[in-house]
Amino acid sequence: MGEARSRRVFFALWPDHEAVGHLSALGRNLAGGGSRLMRPASLHLTLAFVGSVTPTQVDQLGGLAAVVCAEAFVLSIDRLGFWPQRGILWAGCSQPPASLRRLAETLVAALRGAGFAIDHRAASDLVPHITLARRARCSSLPSLETPIRWRVCEFALVETHLHPSAASYKTLASFPLNELDAG
Repeated sequence: MGEARSRRVFFALWPDHEAVGHLSALGRNLAGGGSRLMRPASLHLTLAFVGSVTPTQVDQLGGLAAVVCAEAFVLSIDRLGFWPQRGILWAGCSQPPASLRRLAETLVAALRGAGFAIDHRAASDLVPHITLARRARCSSLPSLETPIRWRVCEFALVETHLHPSAASYKTLASFPLNELDAG
């Protein structure tokens, strides 16, 4: 008997409760009619998309992520963007923190080293963003006067469940980031 069905997985950062509230409100205020707002529980920043894997590979991914050594950091969402070709309204970082880049690069290197086919742009061209709405139409975007910040203390391995109307996500495992000593 073969392995159970494949699972679609990725690594992500999940905003804290306060940031989710601000991001949800931002999406509601900016997305026009006909847009599909992202549910608050689905707001995340993707670090690395892995794709379809077997249950054994899910375990392997958890083992790889558990040994990734990276530091905690504050993420400041201070920029709005729109990709018209896909109708994606998003919020992101104008100056991604070096700690975010190092985390993504370390994770992607570990995944590639273990033979996972990760998009070549995943770490070097990372556009850190959180999708707020799909099928959006925007002619112009305001500037974010007050950045939305949260302290990133962990990253997660997440499974995607595709449904006819939207995707839902299930965190399979979380991996803590190192806190730097204040002294």
